[in-house]
Amino acid sequence: MSNHETNKFHIRKGDTVQVIAGNDKGKTGKVLEIVADKYRAIVEGANVVTKHVKPSATNPEGGREQTEASIHMSNLKLVDPASGEATRVARKLNDDGKLQRYSKKTGEFITNG
Repeated sequence: MSNHETNKFHIRKGDTVQVIAGNDKGKTGKVLEIVADKYRAIVEGANVVTKHVKPSATNPEGGREQTEASIHMSNLKLVDPASGEATRVARKLNDDGKLQRYSKKTGEFITNG
């Protein structure tokens, strides 16, 4: 069972995020995938690991493959599309009465995603 009870996360697939902790601290990239049950995300160009691949019929050479591993979402901060700076995220009702993410830094709604 997951420690995270909700399925509403501060980042979504397609968002641009900044890594705020770990070996890749300071790197920015696009979120390729969200692993909801583990509260992790796969970010393009961050946390790149080398996997050893066994030779197979489709890949007769085998060898080593570079791929992105997941990063815990607590180590990621959303990059505000309006200002280009990393920001915290909260939710409030928009004009239509729907909960929508907004930037704590600028106070503007986040439209992408």
